[in-house]
Amino acid sequence: MNPDMTVATSALGGSSTWVLALLGTLIVTLLGAAHKLGLIYQLWHQVDTKSTRHGGETVAEVLKAHGVRYMFTLVGGHISPILVACEKLGIRIVDTRHEATAVFAADAVARLSGTVGVAAVTAGPGVTNAVTAMKNAQMAESPLLLIGGAAATLQKGRGALQDIDQLSLFKPLCKFCASVKTVREITPVLRKAMAIAQCDTPGPVFVEFPLDVLYPYHLVERELVENDASKSLLGKIVNWYLHSYLRNLFAAAWEMRDLSPLPVNMPKATKEQVQQCVELISRAKKPVILLGSQVTLPPTPVKMLRDALEELGIPCFLGGMARGMLGRNSPLHIRQNRREALKEADVVILAGTVCDFRLSYGRVLSKCSKIIAVNRNQEQLLKNANLFWKPHMAIKGDAGSFLVHLSQDLKGYSCPQDWVTSLKETDYMKEKANREKAEKRTEQHLNPLKLLHHVDFLLPEDSLLVADGGDFVASAAYIVKPRGPLSWLDPGAFGTLGIGGGFALGAKLCRPDSEVWILYGDGSLGFSIMEFDSFVRHKTPVIALVGNDACWSQISREQVPMLGSNVACGLDYLDYHIVAEGLGGKGFLLTRQNEDQMNDIIRTAQSECGKGRPVLINALIGKTNFREGSIAV
Repeated sequence: MNPDMTVATSALGGSSTWVLALLGTLIVTLLGAAHKLGLIYQLWHQVDTKSTRHGGETVAEVLKAHGVRYMFTLVGGHISPILVACEKLGIRIVDTRHEATAVFAADAVARLSGTVGVAAVTAGPGVTNAVTAMKNAQMAESPLLLIGGAAATLQKGRGALQDIDQLSLFKPLCKFCASVKTVREITPVLRKAMAIAQCDTPGPVFVEFPLDVLYPYHLVERELVENDASKSLLGKIVNWYLHSYLRNLFAAAWEMRDLSPLPVNMPKATKEQVQQCVELISRAKKPVILLGSQVTLPPTPVKMLRDALEELGIPCFLGGMARGMLGRNSPLHIRQNRREALKEADVVILAGTVCDFRLSYGRVLSKCSKIIAVNRNQEQLLKNANLFWKPHMAIKGDAGSFLVHLSQDLKGYSCPQDWVTSLKETDYMKEKANREKAEKRTEQHLNPLKLLHHVDFLLPEDSLLVADGGDFVASAAYIVKPRGPLSWLDPGAFGTLGIGGGFALGAKLCRPDSEVWILYGDGSLGFSIMEFDSFVRHKTPVIALVGNDACWSQISREQVPMLGSNVACGLDYLDYHIVAEGLGGKGFLLTRQNEDQMNDIIRTAQSECGKGRPVLINALIGKTNFREGSIAV
C-alpha cells in the first residue's frame, strides 16, 4: 500500500474516533440535562400552570394523614406556605420564641403521644438554632420530624439569603435527611421520613423544603423567569433552560398519591429468648429490674406494662421517662440505695437501661449477677460490655413488649418477699433521713429539700413534671414522686438545659387537664423564661418552680473544692417572678420571710394556674450538703 495512503487512513481513523468520543460525550451530557430537567418525565405528566395550589398544601395533607395534631414553629418566609396550609387543615400551629423551644415541644409531644412530633423552622439561622434540640432528641430516642426551609433549588450555592449546607449539619444527628427537589417528591419523602423516625430505635429526621417547591407556580415563575430575557442565542438558551426547570418542578405535582403511613418495624425478643429469661428468673433469689425511657415507647401501652411489672412482683428502679411507671407509693418501686441493691442482686434486667455514665459505665453491676440486657439499639445494648460488665443475655428488641411477654410466661411466679421487703426497708430509712435533712435550717433562705417535700405533698394525681436544671432538679428527683406513667419529662442522656419551656408547652397541649409543673434551676430558667409569652398566647397555663440559689451549683459544688474558685458560677437573686408577670403570667416570691405560708402560696399558684394563667414561683433557696459528692461531668 502506498505509504501516503496509510498515513491518510490512519489520520481518518483517528479523526473518526475523536468525533465518536465527542458525540458520545455530547449525548451523555444531553441525557443528563434531560434527566435533570425532567424532559422525558414531562412527556407523560402534565404541568398545570394555572393552578394556585402550592407544595405547602401537600405537606399539610401528608401530616394530617399521619395523625399530626400540632406543629411547633418560629415563623419565617421560607416555611409560610406550610404553616398556612396546616392551619387550614386543622393542625394547630404553636409558635414559640426560639427554634430550640419548638423542637423541644415537638419532642415532648412525641414522648407523650406515641406519634411523631413535628417542628418547622426557617432556613439558615432558624435551622442552626434547632441543632442542640435535635441532638437531644437523638440521644433521647424521640421520633421527631424537623421541617426546614431552604433557598430555592436553583439558588443553592449562589449566595441566596440564609443559604447554607443544612443536610451536612443534620446527617450526624438524624436517622434520615432529605432535600425535596420537586413538588411531586413531597409525599413520598415525607412518608418515608415519618416511618423511619419510628422504626427500630426511634429518632429525629430532617427534611428541607426549598422555596420553589412550596410556593404556587405563578409566583415561582415570576421570580425564576425574566419576561425581558435577552434575545441573543445565549439568552434564549438560558430562558429555555429556566422554563424547562420550572416545568419539571411542577410536573405531576397534583396527581393523586397515597398519603397513608408506611408500616413501622421494630425488633422484638424471640420466644426462645424470653423462655431462657423465664428459666433464669424462676431460679433467682434476688432479682431486680432497671427500667429506662425505652420502655415507654409504643407499641406497648404504659398501663399494660405497669400491670405486667406488678404481676412479676420484682423490685424496680426507674430512670428517665420510666419514672412514675409504678405510681407514687408502689411496694415494688425502690427509689434509693441502687448501688447497694445491685451488689446483692443475682439477676438484673436492664430494660432499656444503658451502661453509660448513669450506671458508672457498668461498674455498679456485680460480676456475680446474671445480666439480661434488652434494648432496641445494638450499640446501646452492649455499651461498655466486656469492659466493666458482661451480659449473660443481650437481646436486641423492644423492652416494653419483652417485659409483658416475660410476665405472661412467668404466671404463678412469686419473687421472694424477704428480698423485696429488705430493699423497701432500706428505701424507707434513706427517705426518712432525707426528711430529717429537710427540717434543718440553712444558713440563709429556704431549705430546698423542705420546699420540694411541700411541693410533693400538694401535687395532684394528674400532675406532670418537667425537669430542667442541675442541682435543684437532681434533688427533686429523689424527693418529688411522679404520680403515674408518663408523668415525668427530663432531657435524657444529653443532659440539655433549656428544655423546660418547650417540654411544658408540648405536655400541656397533650394533657390539657393535667397540672403541668416545670422544676427549674435559676440557671436553666434563663434559656426559656421568654416562653411565658408563649404560654399566655396559646392558653397553656403551667406552673414553674424556680430553685433560685443565685448559682450554677452543680458546677460550683465541685469547682470550688477542687480548684479553689467560684469563677463563672455566681448569679444574682433576681426577680424572676416579676419577669413572668411582665410576660402576662402570675409571679410569686417565696422566701424565709413567708416560709410559714409556703403551702398557701403553692395552693394559690395552683388555683391561678387552674384559672388559665401561667405561674412562676421564685423560691430563694440556700445551700445543703444533700448532693455532696455528686458529679457534674
